[in-house]
Parts: sequence; structure tokens; C-alpha cells
Amino acid sequence: MKKTLLAGLGVIAALLGAPAFSVPPQHVTVQYEMSRNGSVMADVVETLDHDGHNYSIDSEVRGRGIYMLLGTLKRISKGRVDAKGLQPLEFSDQRGGRAAVVAKFDWNRRVVVQENDGKTESIDMSAAGQGTLMDPLSMAYAFSFVPPAGKDILAARADGRGITPFRFAVVGTEKLQTPAGEIMALHISKVRDGPEDKATDIWLSSERSLLPVRVLVVEKDGTRIDQVVTHIGS
Repeated sequence: MKKTLLAGLGVIAALLGAPAFSVPPQHVTVQYEMSRNGSVMADVVETLDHDGHNYSIDSEVRGRGIYMLLGTLKRISKGRVDAKGLQPLEFSDQRGGRAAVVAKFDWNRRVVVQENDGKTESIDMSAAGQGTLMDPLSMAYAFSFVPPAGKDILAARADGRGITPFRFAVVGTEKLQTPAGEIMALHISKVRDGPEDKATDIWLSSERSLLPVRVLVVEKDGTRIDQVVTHIGS
């Protein structure tokens, strides 16, 4: 399976100017510090487990200071690994003591069954358009299994609240200064649909299987939510 995943990925070496691409270890934990307008607000721990056939990603966000009052955000994505990358089967998003918001991916029926606020609804996957359909976690880690093969990336996010299409542009490689040290990273940026659309930029480590090492979201009011890696370990 690993050979299948790696087939045809030589393009990444040209994009990154780096050695041949390899998928992540079967178990890896990435820790981040999240800030709001420059002030630290939370610690984030994400754990990826896979065996080349199936994967799970666990994410936990714990607030600092006054943000502790918001409770813990727990998100989980589980699914399959194939030659195209990650194919999610179920995603859950639980915030504090609230009931989890859930998205279940029925690839045979081509629908996403979402459970939110006590209601269950099925959405046709055609709402994703031409984009690869993923959940928020599998979207962040998908490039660690199949890197971008061009300058434009079509994707769609299903998070239990609907399906949202996106288009990302590959900006290029940049050198990041992080608490985890200096990191060469591939920078991709969401193409904004208009001035009211929030900006999203993601940096993927070129030396660590394109694991996400920074995510910057700028809301339409200018609020900056920045998630930067502090440690990567097994």
C-alpha cells in the first residue's frame, strides 16, 4: 500500500527542492500554540495514527486563561487511506459540554449524513463540486499522504454543518521560525471568493511529510487566529 501511495509523487521533490516524499510515521503527534491577534489563547494537540489502510486523527484544543471557560474542543476524523489520500468515513466535533456535531460519509450512496442540534440531514456529495470531499481534519493532513500535484487545489469541507467548496493556490516554499525551530514549509492559500470571505493560509513541513505546521485564519473583521507548531513527536 505504501508503494501505491508513493507512486507518481516525484513532482513533490521539484516543488519543494527536497528529498523524495514519504508518508508520515504510523503514529505522530503534533503540538501547537494558538493565538488570537498575537495573544496566546489555547494549546492544541493532534495525533495521527494510520496503518496504510485506515487512519484516525484526534485533535484537542484546551484554552488558556479566560479561554479555559470555553471548555475543551475535541474533534475526531476516521476513515480509509488509499492511493488518492485520505477518505473520511466519520467526523465529530464536540465543544465543551455540548452534543457533538457529526458528519458520516456514505460513499456508496454518495451522501453525507450530518447530525447537528438534534437533527439528522443527508446532503448529496455533489455539493462538493469538482473538489475532493474531506472533513476539517482530513483536509489538513491529506497532503501528508498525497502532496499537491499542481498550482491549484480543489477541495470541499464537510463538517456536520454543511458542505463548503474551496480552492487553494500553492504559493511556494518559505522558511518559518517556530517554537519547534526553523522549518522549511510549503505554503498554500485559500482563494477568497470576495472581500467578505475569510482568508486561510496553511504551511506544510517539507521535511516532515508535509505535516501541517502553521494555520493562519483571518476573519472578515481582521481578527487573526494563528496556530503554530511547538513540537512534533512519535
